[in-house]
Amino acid sequence: MEPALRISLWSCPRTVSTATLRSFANRPDTEGVDEPLYAWYLKRTGRLHPLREVVLRSQAQDWRAVVDQVLLGPTRRPVQFVKHMAHHLVGDVDVSFAHRTANVFLIRDPREMLPSLRDDLGALHRADLGFERQRELYHELRRAGLDPVVVEGADLLAAPERMLRALCERVGLAFAPEMLSWEPGPHPCYGAWAPAWYRKVMASSGFHALPPKTAPFPEELVPWLALARDPYRDLHARRLRP
Repeated sequence: MEPALRISLWSCPRTVSTATLRSFANRPDTEGVDEPLYAWYLKRTGRLHPLREVVLRSQAQDWRAVVDQVLLGPTRRPVQFVKHMAHHLVGDVDVSFAHRTANVFLIRDPREMLPSLRDDLGALHRADLGFERQRELYHELRRAGLDPVVVEGADLLAAPERMLRALCERVGLAFAPEMLSWEPGPHPCYGAWAPAWYRKVMASSGFHALPPKTAPFPEELVPWLALARDPYRDLHARRLRP
């Protein structure tokens, strides 16, 4: 049997990462995997996220077991698509497994993302953002001779078919029309935390452009914006433009 094509999606929170996972999981040849390092992240950082204990019970809590059993373990289908949060790479995680996958970085303007994340978590913590870790990992993979892809979430929402066709081409996969729409509701690929985080995507049936935010950017989030701006701009300049 041919080895599986493994695709790693490295995202920051409050992007269209779950919709992208659902899109790929709708392909008949693809197994979707949702944030397999989440329990490791929660255990390592002590962060009190919604459904924390449910998450901890649902996954291996050691990154080594996740790599061996999931990220480089047996697959049920020819393609494995793994949605990661970049900030879950905490502690001593060895990211060399990513040298054996096609890597995609999904980004979103922090002016759009930060208010939404604050609303979900109540308070922000630097470890929850992900922008800095995305940039760090991107350049680490480039130094290793790899060619990761950067996708701007707004571009994907504005032109789903064009962007998905271009993305599939970059990772060596034929585009499938099934990626453009799906049945609303729960899906087996979603993590155990879906009830707390995935209400919007579970009500969706495809990619839909979001209306621009019209409220002023919250003054209290300006310091967080300063942390996110440069990493975002660096990756944005390298985004996929078909």
